[in-house]
Amino acid sequence: MQLPEKFCEEMKRILGDEYDAYLESMKEERKYGLRVNTAKISVEEFEKIAPFPLKKIPYVDNGFYYDSEWQPAKHPYYFAGLYYLQDPSAMTPASRLPVEKGDVVLDLCAAPGGKATELAARLGGTGLLVANDISAKRAKALLKNIELFGVENSFIVTEYPQKLQEYFTGFFDKILIDAPCSGEGMFRKEPSMVKAWEQNGPEFYAKLQEEILSQALPMLKPGGYLLYSTCTFSPLEDEGTVEKILAMDSAIELVPMRGYENFSEGNPSLIGSENESIRRCVRIFPHKLDGEGHFLALFHKREDDENGGYGNGRRYVETRRGIRGEEKRLFEEFEKNLVRHFEPQRLESKNGMLYYMPEELPQMKGLRFLRSGLFLGEMKKNRFEPSQSLAMALSSGEYKNVLSLSLADERVNRYLKGETLTLTESETAQENGWMLVCVDGYPLGWGKKNKSSLKNKYHAGWRMQ
Repeated sequence: MQLPEKFCEEMKRILGDEYDAYLESMKEERKYGLRVNTAKISVEEFEKIAPFPLKKIPYVDNGFYYDSEWQPAKHPYYFAGLYYLQDPSAMTPASRLPVEKGDVVLDLCAAPGGKATELAARLGGTGLLVANDISAKRAKALLKNIELFGVENSFIVTEYPQKLQEYFTGFFDKILIDAPCSGEGMFRKEPSMVKAWEQNGPEFYAKLQEEILSQALPMLKPGGYLLYSTCTFSPLEDEGTVEKILAMDSAIELVPMRGYENFSEGNPSLIGSENESIRRCVRIFPHKLDGEGHFLALFHKREDDENGGYGNGRRYVETRRGIRGEEKRLFEEFEKNLVRHFEPQRLESKNGMLYYMPEELPQMKGLRFLRSGLFLGEMKKNRFEPSQSLAMALSSGEYKNVLSLSLADERVNRYLKGETLTLTESETAQENGWMLVCVDGYPLGWGKKNKSSLKNKYHAGWRMQ
């Protein structure tokens, strides 16, 4: 791989004596990472059932390295939403934002969902996750990953930050901005990024980052935290953008985050700054850690902010009245097999599509969005048809009629490919109707049982190839 001369000169300035070690690391094979979905399974339990060799990522609690010879995206556990495939260093931002249960969190540049799914797992079904991406096409991939992970307290939006600011001033406890950048840390993983860098380098992205952050900061409530990150090494986009953030709001301060022995600190001298707090930032380099590289900065908005309380910010929709009439009857008929309880007042029907809405939801009128809450299913003629997203949000113990398959059962892959299944004698004895299909106790999707046959209802767009 031929690195741009201008980039190499800048890396020499950044790294000094470490530059040669960096060049050598670029000749090595990239590292592959897997992050456990702790909303579905604990790290300890996953280690017990892991179907291929793993090695712990020392700076991410639920992250593992795996060898390139394995294909975890084709394993049934991937289809069960037990893990997400992600560059090891890219796991760091979501792990360093101090999310707590009940928080209202924004992932501003969220597609395809690597960081949003981790934030949702840490919320544990509480509070609200607003995941945004300006590209509707990219947001569809984000939505799939949100559904695959069983997230139900999310609001998937496709808006520019300026529009979001109009709705969400002072609204969020935590904000994550993994900003568009020149992608210098992606050169080994995606060599095509070199050409993109030559067309739009650090100067282009630094301006874009400044614009995004100027619109995002007012959305952070006093006492809240904002984590800014990039996958580039450029001081202009890293320390330079951090200094701009600090200048935007006098109530914003840089705070330390959990470190690791091979992390590097931010370097104010790279941008000619004397602000020593910039050393609280974290740089991750591929010659010092097994990963492609990242930059992180954690900001806190002081509670005593006199300029910018920005107002109380939070605005909620009116209390819902739930569903009525035929829709209520059809869902209650399906609900007989549900062990889990869905609060009636949080159910909402939109043209026959039934949703379970988050408790804390902002005004949505005028916003472009793909999904609010959990899509439960669709009202058809004389029946309710449950959704793929509902299957992924349940545990096997939350539905009575379950087809429990072991990983060794050849029907697992046949199910994921969309085939009709033949049931065993004991399975045939179960109740006809909707069955929740599970692998080793983890839901994959629905099937419709009729005697000894299970009609496949696995989402067509998710099928194993």
